[in-house]
Amino acid sequence: MSLIFEKQIEVTEEHIDGNNHVNNVQYVKWVEEIAGEHWDFVKHKTNHPDDVWMLLDHHIQYKKQVYLGEIITIKTYPKNPEGIRQPRKVEFYCNGQLVVDSLTLWVFIDKETQRIIRLESDWLDIL
Repeated sequence: MSLIFEKQIEVTEEHIDGNNHVNNVQYVKWVEEIAGEHWDFVKHKTNHPDDVWMLLDHHIQYKKQVYLGEIITIKTYPKNPEGIRQPRKVEFYCNGQLVVDSLTLWVFIDKETQRIIRLESDWLDIL
């Protein structure tokens, strides 16, 4: 199975800011949403289906504006773990061009104890 998860969104009025393009904060919301959707899609394949991810760090780069009615393709995938940190890329495309690029760092949290779970360095192989 590919580690890439993607979906498409049509830009609506609720996504637009006063400058008539997608609000930068909306991209941050979409980054969190697609990360959660991807986890929901694959968690049944892991030994931790009830545990959760917590966002530690977020870097986002805005490259081009997107406007009302345009279709955005969002692609996300985890990168190799860095100790307890799990990097995740989220890329936004419109008309085949990368318009927003994001790199986030997450930690995995035991839902019961609220402590960090250290996943095996090869845990992505099961996906």
